[in-house]
Amino acid sequence: MNMQQMMIQAQKMQRELKKAMDELAKKEFSVNKSGAVTITMMGDGSLKSVVIDEDAFDKDNKDMVEELIVMGINELSEQIEEAKAALNEKITGSRSGFGGF
Repeated sequence: MNMQQMMIQAQKMQRELKKAMDELAKKEFSVNKSGAVTITMMGDGSLKSVVIDEDAFDKDNKDMVEELIVMGINELSEQIEEAKAALNEKITGSRSGFGGF
């Protein structure tokens, strides 16, 4: 394969990866922690919603609910990063992809 063909192939992979990442950014990821907290994030990492079950609205549960929110956000962030790495690997053969996608 000559250099021009390699560049064409790399540009094609880059376009495919950008399209896949754009689609991932629109995907919703949700997690429910202990039935008390449901958190939804978008694939771009933006937080869409935090829903706290009414039964968790007890001042004695405050610390637990706060911890569940943190755990849920961290879990969703890991899921999103794993989805990005899987897309990178599928398209480029490398989990880190190219160019910071």
